[in-house]
Amino acid sequence: MSTDPYAWLKLSLATIEKANWYRSVQTLQSMPGAVVQLEGREVINFASNDYLGLAGSPPLIAAAVTATKDYGTGSTGSRLLTGHRELHRELENAIASLKQTEDAIVYSSGYLANIGTIAALVGKRDLILGDQYNHSSLKNGAILSGAQVIDYEHCNMASLQGQLIQYRQQYRRCLIVTDSVFSMDGDLCPLPELLGLANQFNCMLLVDEAHATGVLGATGAGCVEHFGCTGETIIQVGTLSKALGSLGGYVAGSAVLIDFLRNRSPSWIYTTALSPADTAAALAAIQIVQQEPERCAQLRNNVETLKQLITQQLPNLNCLPSESPILCISINSATEALAVGETLKAAGIFAPAIRPPTVPTSRIRISVMATHTLDHFEQLVAALETCQL
Repeated sequence: MSTDPYAWLKLSLATIEKANWYRSVQTLQSMPGAVVQLEGREVINFASNDYLGLAGSPPLIAAAVTATKDYGTGSTGSRLLTGHRELHRELENAIASLKQTEDAIVYSSGYLANIGTIAALVGKRDLILGDQYNHSSLKNGAILSGAQVIDYEHCNMASLQGQLIQYRQQYRRCLIVTDSVFSMDGDLCPLPELLGLANQFNCMLLVDEAHATGVLGATGAGCVEHFGCTGETIIQVGTLSKALGSLGGYVAGSAVLIDFLRNRSPSWIYTTALSPADTAAALAAIQIVQQEPERCAQLRNNVETLKQLITQQLPNLNCLPSESPILCISINSATEALAVGETLKAAGIFAPAIRPPTVPTSRIRISVMATHTLDHFEQLVAALETCQL
């Protein structure tokens, strides 16, 4: 037996490397954008969640700088102690206005929003039914809650209904949780059907709008708006760090839900408040989304343009079904996915290989931005042709 209690770490890393699951950071050396400096060379960026191109925009930078000058670099404490600023409340009101809900609450990250909300709403006497492809934050929030957790087949309402019939009556409360846009596939949850089952079986429904906020819906409010479910009793969780170009998370819903979370959500109560700079930047981003709908329109046009180019020039490419700016190309193995990613990078395209255990099967993930141009898409398609997929 080894006398070093940490010896297993090297063995575990060796196993990860052997499976081609090893991960390391890649350094960006420029402002965010459709074209970035990656480890010393310029590449077209298809790896970003900055869907509207706001993360490096002058209005967000100016708002962050002003807030830093007015309020400092950090919030210094939790919202219930010294961390609350009027900016936080302004942002929450703006989110509620965008989502057309009674109220909203801002967390220091989307991950914290998910785990804190789930842990507050259900416990050991309760049931959570979650899509098998849900984000890690939803899965870990479910585990932390102590509730019984059962996954249903991805976007399969017959599977969910069967589990509700079998298990719902055995538990005090039931929470159905799902991503609205699945970040590693690009498809959408069947929200109207989910809502129908939630109502039929007296369940709460939590939808993570991380990759839909600012992207889907007539006003960029997300998947709930996209499916015409605005005004329904849904717990809407999301992030400020993707299309809104800042940092933080939120929950939007009824006034009583938000008041409850302020009193019972541990990851809000015991966490330092979002910094003034991030808060102000997110507030500026929401104002842009509402005042400049052409940004969302351009993003949608770009998605359609790229899809058409792929259909015309790479008809045999194995793309996963997508209704979002996330387009994924299925690859046979982790080894092949890594090789394709390196080939693309050599051609000046940054589109990362996504491998297990993050996803069940390997793929190249392409994120479309409103600031991409036709030339960017043509270079991407040309690079993909050389990969002979």
